[in-house]
Amino acid sequence: MNLALIRLLHLASPTLPVGAYTYSQGLEWAVETSAIRNEADALLWIRDCMEFGIARFEAVYLARMQAAWQRSDMARLAELDAEFIASRESAELRAETLQMGYSLTRLLNDLSGFPAQGLAAFATPSFPLAWSCAAAHWAISGPDAVAGYLWAWAENQVMAAVKAVPLGQTAGQRMLLELGSHLPRLAEAAVSAPLVETHNYLPAFAIACCRHETQYTRLFRS
Repeated sequence: MNLALIRLLHLASPTLPVGAYTYSQGLEWAVETSAIRNEADALLWIRDCMEFGIARFEAVYLARMQAAWQRSDMARLAELDAEFIASRESAELRAETLQMGYSLTRLLNDLSGFPAQGLAAFATPSFPLAWSCAAAHWAISGPDAVAGYLWAWAENQVMAAVKAVPLGQTAGQRMLLELGSHLPRLAEAAVSAPLVETHNYLPAFAIACCRHETQYTRLFRS
């Protein structure tokens, strides 16, 4: 049995105490405005955000951060982290990655035997920076780490849709089955993609995230 696989399951688990379940990343606003009304709408929204957003940008940065951790290249990690934080389209998205990064860093510091000294150099690490630190320490391969990260994101989005639309649990599992089928291809592409060619140009997603900040009634923090 490969211990790296077990560690990846640990990192990608919804029980990881970083508060991911409290965020919808604009999906709640899309439901509020009836852009998402049913299972098909939710699947299309989440799949497009994953395909054209997180897999082409956040996942690429995650892969580069993991490689930098493996080289102990702190200067490069600082550059990548600053660029990623600056890319957040709304105040809520920025607060989200910093809160989750802080929570994961605290958790890693509290785990026996985890050398998290490198993270101590960052006052406000992003979530991908902290997550990639753990992936590098636990010797998870680049493609597997990216696939696990994308899976955790997709699972959280699906559960947000199940609560907000609302949808049944079986609908959520159908969506995860479909989304999961794309992960091997997206993970391989993210690991090999040149950083200068990556982008997160998703206007509807950015608008949804910004409009959520003034949404009157809401369950989620983004």
